[in-house]
Amino acid sequence: MAMEELRSGTVRNFVGGEWTTGAGDPIPVTDPGSGESMGAVTVSTEADVDAAVAAATEAYAEWSRRPVEERVQPLFRLKALLEDHQDELATLLATEHGKTFSEAKGELRRGIENVEVACGMPTLLKQGSGIVERAAPGIDESGIRQPLGVFAAITPFNFPGMIPLWFLPHAVATGNALLLKPSERDPHTPRRIVELCEEAGIPDGVVNLVNGQADTVNAILDHPGVAGVSFVGSTPVAEHVYERAAATGKRVQAQGGAKNHVLVSDSADLAFAAEQTVSSACACAGERCLANDVICVFEDVYDDFCEQVAAAAEAQTVGYGPDDPDVGALITEEHRERVEGFVEESVDAGARLLVDGRDVVVSGHEDGVYMGPTVLADVDPAMRVAREEVFGPVVALTSVSGMDEALSVLNGSEFGNAASLFTGRGGEAQRFRREADAGNLAVNAGTAAPMAFFHFGGEKASFFGDLHAQADDAVRFYTDQTVYIERWPDA
Repeated sequence: MAMEELRSGTVRNFVGGEWTTGAGDPIPVTDPGSGESMGAVTVSTEADVDAAVAAATEAYAEWSRRPVEERVQPLFRLKALLEDHQDELATLLATEHGKTFSEAKGELRRGIENVEVACGMPTLLKQGSGIVERAAPGIDESGIRQPLGVFAAITPFNFPGMIPLWFLPHAVATGNALLLKPSERDPHTPRRIVELCEEAGIPDGVVNLVNGQADTVNAILDHPGVAGVSFVGSTPVAEHVYERAAATGKRVQAQGGAKNHVLVSDSADLAFAAEQTVSSACACAGERCLANDVICVFEDVYDDFCEQVAAAAEAQTVGYGPDDPDVGALITEEHRERVEGFVEESVDAGARLLVDGRDVVVSGHEDGVYMGPTVLADVDPAMRVAREEVFGPVVALTSVSGMDEALSVLNGSEFGNAASLFTGRGGEAQRFRREADAGNLAVNAGTAAPMAFFHFGGEKASFFGDLHAQADDAVRFYTDQTVYIERWPDA
């Protein structure tokens, strides 16, 4: 579909192999980098959700009986299609979300990696099951992983390409059917992915697309035909999803918000650490749960590091996402005002403003929603900017006496998503690995982003549930293990 058509059309639902329109009033979709319309997205009512669950339930009955080797064949084709259309998808994603073309391609590559892992489902299902011959006299015993039915994936605006692919291939390969409910802010990329699923040969009803807002989500959470829900979003909504879905007996994996830290030792390569810090905090305009934006710097190198971070931030280019600058647009004007409020409040409370990105204007895109990299120094860990998720290109620097204080600041956060340490000392790295209370840790890397064959961690208020996204955790989440005991008296 040409971009001109996207700017005037409506993203519809995909239910049982048919494109349908929800009964609710459509929601406008806007290109945040230009302020131009990108059409609208349909809104699903409770009746629309019920129809999607019915179609998925019918498809599951046949799909779950197919051999796993047969179920993964469409995923091999989907991987090839995603790669063939990667530039097209990246342009679409960068346009409707605001992130840069390179960031969009990187996001899609991460999603494709999940499809690759799910293609190995015959082996993944075997792991952890096993068989014990002669478990008792005349008895063999084994564990068998079986699908559960219809699952739902409720995905966020900040990664409209990657996050649906965290869940979709694993749910499908294990034999389940799926309802995908993407963000209403950038629905075109998920729609295109669903089109490619259809082209890859995934049967009608196995993958369904339902669009909407909070009422649509609640209809999914309450529906008795949904066996489980995967969610990524803010902590308050993740907690709501977890509680409401679990109250009706559903499985839930709910990834919440974050407040991630970088620890910079006096033994670190400061130039490298500064470059990685700015990249981590400002990539995707800071709108990602892995953004490390609170920087705890050992006091002996604090002043030097502040200067280097400021220089790295000032070197970043801000522009229209498809043109591939360093930093693209924020998602909405309301969100930019919220991020700017964090900066203003911090300065009023005593933080030093080293780099101010609030007055950035992108030539030719004056109606876009832009904010450049912003660096705050002398931030007190008690300030709101150091405690709450900003979701914008803001770096908050604070001085610490050493490793003890740095870990205390990190572990004092209510969140536990990710953290990074820059050091030249192995002892500091080992202590960080043992004592840092976060689910994704990195040493001498700016962003602790797990590969698709590891689960995506999260602790404390950053995750609600027992089994995370990706890898072995995903297989266990989308299946239940039946213990099978077999006895033949004449054997």
